[in-house]
Amino acid sequence: MKSSEEDCRVGGGEIGPRGADASAGCVAAILVKHGGRPSKSRAELSSVDLSRFVRKRKRKEAGIMSSPSKRRDMDVMKLMMSDYKVELVNDGMSEFHVEFHGPKDSPYQEGVWKVHVELQESYPYKAPVINFANRIFHPNIDEMSGSVCLDVIDQTWSPMFALINVFEVFLPQLLLYPNPGHPLNGEAALLMNKDRDKYEQKVKEHCQKYARPEDVGIRPDNASSDDELSDQDMSSDDDHHHAEMAHADP
Repeated sequence: MKSSEEDCRVGGGEIGPRGADASAGCVAAILVKHGGRPSKSRAELSSVDLSRFVRKRKRKEAGIMSSPSKRRDMDVMKLMMSDYKVELVNDGMSEFHVEFHGPKDSPYQEGVWKVHVELQESYPYKAPVINFANRIFHPNIDEMSGSVCLDVIDQTWSPMFALINVFEVFLPQLLLYPNPGHPLNGEAALLMNKDRDKYEQKVKEHCQKYARPEDVGIRPDNASSDDELSDQDMSSDDDHHHAEMAHADP
């Protein structure tokens, strides 16, 4: 038996082909599909209810479409207020770098990457452009350009996704579950299929060479401590020198 919604045609004010008898079923089916809970019984629902629902939905969609820049700024601010370090490029909201750490329980867990993000004018209707700035060994990431092959970015992106989803869900999932069947790095894909242990070892070697904290501009904690100790030593030497000069004066 076909669902009521399959017999509905919204547009031009018509609902059919079953006519008025099917209107209530159509309204109920569409309301339920889109998360609505009809307050009336099926018999009481009419094409008027459907028209109101459609108009309300179109107004909501028009509100989103009329302010893509507001949505962009909101998403970037939400990302900046999270645990991710964000560096804006030229003080704009459309281009920036994000400090991204490899997911735990993966060969990438010791790595830190600077991910370049560019938001097009049509964002959130067009997916963000994502590139890894420092090198990573992964079947679905080009090692030299840093471009990413990710279905949710390339094909199935939706305005329902927020920018923070890229870093909290999509990229961690990509590193945890590579897809060697659609490679941008043929060597990584071949090695992963042939010898998983050697593949993971090479991933870790790349992390040690190219994905250290200093590779993304992070100063190691011990380096800052050493600098502080060095400054203190220099200050102490200066004080000692001035004291000796004072004693030497007649």
